[in-house]
Amino acid sequence: MTDKVTLKGIQQNFFRVQLILIISLALFLGVAGTLINIHFETQKRDQNLQNIAEAIAQSPILLERKSDSIIQNEYLDSLKDTLDNIDVISVVDSNRVRLYHSNHELIGTTYDGTIPEFEYESEGYYTSTESGPSGTQRRAYAAIYDEEGNYIGFVMAIMLMQNVHKETWQTAFTFTLITIAAILMELLISSELSRTIKCSLMGYEPDVFSAMYRIRDNILESLDEGIVAIDNEGNVQFVNSAAGVMLDKIENGLATRIIGAKFDNIQLGSDTLWVDRLPVKEGELCVGEVAILHDRAEYTKLMEDLTGTRYLVDSMRANNHDFTNKLHVILGLIQMEMYEKAVSYIENITIVQRTTISKIMNAVQEPSVAALLIGKTARASELNIKFILREGCFFSNADLQLPSELLVTIIGNLIENAFEAMNENEDFEGQKELIFGMYSRPGAILITTDDTGVGISQENIKQIFDNGFSTKGAGRGTGLYQVKEMVERHGGVITVESQVGVGSSFSVSFTK
Repeated sequence: MTDKVTLKGIQQNFFRVQLILIISLALFLGVAGTLINIHFETQKRDQNLQNIAEAIAQSPILLERKSDSIIQNEYLDSLKDTLDNIDVISVVDSNRVRLYHSNHELIGTTYDGTIPEFEYESEGYYTSTESGPSGTQRRAYAAIYDEEGNYIGFVMAIMLMQNVHKETWQTAFTFTLITIAAILMELLISSELSRTIKCSLMGYEPDVFSAMYRIRDNILESLDEGIVAIDNEGNVQFVNSAAGVMLDKIENGLATRIIGAKFDNIQLGSDTLWVDRLPVKEGELCVGEVAILHDRAEYTKLMEDLTGTRYLVDSMRANNHDFTNKLHVILGLIQMEMYEKAVSYIENITIVQRTTISKIMNAVQEPSVAALLIGKTARASELNIKFILREGCFFSNADLQLPSELLVTIIGNLIENAFEAMNENEDFEGQKELIFGMYSRPGAILITTDDTGVGISQENIKQIFDNGFSTKGAGRGTGLYQVKEMVERHGGVITVESQVGVGSSFSVSFTK
């Protein structure tokens, strides 16, 4: 079972790994630097010893004034005092007698140490580690030759190994301090990096962060809406599967238009997608945007369902008013003890109501349009208008695909105009009738309304489709204009015939 990794755990693991890497690297560099430095210091020290030994061996004071030992001793003493890194200077003649030694007590004594073998050294000097009266030493030997080139002795420049070791330890200590300082500095950098990582995770624990990502991914992938996320340079950062399917179905170039759209609701394509645009901001800076793609067909179906429900509610409201009136009639008949007439009245209105609704439902296969007509039937009854559905009416949207909201708007406006025309003259005593017809066949639709209203004069009939024209006062005259615009936008034709005092007939036709 995998242990849960917390933010603290990640920080600890990160810090631990960084600590191991930093210490390992620092130790490696420190040790390597120390060894390299000691190596070069050793070479430098040996070279310095050799240079000093060689300089003393070639000093004229040893060659020209060999008999003046006092001057020779003073010279070599002063030379020794100026050389901080030289512990002993010794001059030995060819008879192994010490002509000079930093320890004056040894001057004149016999040298019993290692005799240098210059025949193996072509340059006449070399360096080696030897043991002497003062312990282990690092010696540089240099041969002394007289003016005729005869070997007459040698010079030793000596540095005690305890001092060599002391310098080595000082070098190691310096590099240790540098290594510790480097470790501390890198630990501070590591701590800051760890804090930055914590901030980048927004304070969430990694398991919570990953769980949130999985949940978000599952939610976005399960949505029916398409989701497209882009950055502020237009690069697509995320596309869920629904968006992939939608973008595969639409025409070429539409995806580019989606990405280039503004931050508001727009429609792309002829009848394909609706897109909501949402900016993604960090503070006041816009860093990208999210496009939510909606399948227009699904939303159209939903609107049709909602439209049908609304008209059914209108129908129920009108029916309720009409039903109240009928209840009053029944109550009056009962109070008058005309029971048989009451029973007959109830049977008649039930048959009429059922017949009307059944006739509409059988004739019109589009639910939202059928619901509209049922509502208008109740409304007509409320206005004392006889609503007649023409014989032979039949409509199926499968014959010619038109948006149901288009049909509802057209039919609703025509019927309401007819209602207003029949109720405009309060002195009208004739029968108020609205005859509605709706027919379809493959590739064609015909809608008709005939009313017994006041009619339209020949002068006004040419202007009834103009925007803002109305004989009913200011603020009217947009309904028929919008109907005509919608009809013509979908390739249809609307016509009107009217006679004053007789009524008006409107017809709307669509063909494929």
